[in-house]
Amino acid sequence: MGPSLLQFRAPDGQRGIAMLADGAARTVVGMRSVLDLARQALAMGDGLAETAARAGLGAPVDLDAVRLLPPVDHADPAHLLLSGTGLTHFGSAEGRDRMHRAAAADPAPTDSMRMFRMGVEGGKPGPGETGVQPEWFYKGDGGAVVGTGEPLLSPAFALDGGEEPELAGIYLIDAAGTPVRLGFALANEFSDHVTERGNYLWLAHSKLRPAALGPELWLGALPPDVRGTSRILRDGAVLWEKPFLSGEANMSHTIENLERHHFKYAQFRRPGDVHVHFFGTATLSFSDGVTARPGDVFEIEAAPFSLPLRNPLAVAPALDPAVTVL
Repeated sequence: MGPSLLQFRAPDGQRGIAMLADGAARTVVGMRSVLDLARQALAMGDGLAETAARAGLGAPVDLDAVRLLPPVDHADPAHLLLSGTGLTHFGSAEGRDRMHRAAAADPAPTDSMRMFRMGVEGGKPGPGETGVQPEWFYKGDGGAVVGTGEPLLSPAFALDGGEEPELAGIYLIDAAGTPVRLGFALANEFSDHVTERGNYLWLAHSKLRPAALGPELWLGALPPDVRGTSRILRDGAVLWEKPFLSGEANMSHTIENLERHHFKYAQFRRPGDVHVHFFGTATLSFSDGVTARPGDVFEIEAAPFSLPLRNPLAVAPALDPAVTVL
């Protein structure tokens, strides 16, 4: 297994980062965040693993005794952007197409199916070529990120709160405005599928929810065939469980093509900003008729990540969205 980085908060409240390799975690001396390490790596023209090794690995970290944080964050959450692409995996269009076809009672291919087919035909361009652009959505800023063990808060007005097990790319925009991929994270791109089913144009609304990131920032190359398991636990027992696939062998787009179409927009290349970009999934409990309820726990695990991502579902207090006038 290759190395990964963890961010943690010790019992005394102090932050730190650790290198996780071969099942053992050790502190990275003098570093308090992955972003600090990344900035130093950019300044020195080196990689994250090499920069961590140069800083030195210190004491072992008992992962059961610390609070594991998301693998990246920003001191100003407004400078961390959450976004994603859908219909990127083989099989991902089936559930979406079935949902929208039933809503429209129309046998013709839906926009979702047409978008998926476009990806199959042009989502994996040759070297130096630009492929077809994917579906894209905005999800929120750094305030919407939660770590493992933290609740995923569904808004009081939501019609559903369902898991989406997938991978996310983590990026930092350097001083010249160039996106730099720091690594990959396991993710739960939590969404409201009932709202989306009501009308496809409500997809944007359905995505404005928190998202959970697994604790590891995977530094190695992403395996082409990523296999994991997504499950829902209710009262400690498995309510639903299903394998999920990711990695380019199971995708209709290359990671590079998805990145190119996200970062082609100038506003996404602002120096110092952090981006978390979700690459999509083909596996949803909602497609199997499962409705999660508060207290249920979403659990996602997949190699090459050593640690699972677990988050209970909760409902946020109702808020009055009324606008006041000065």
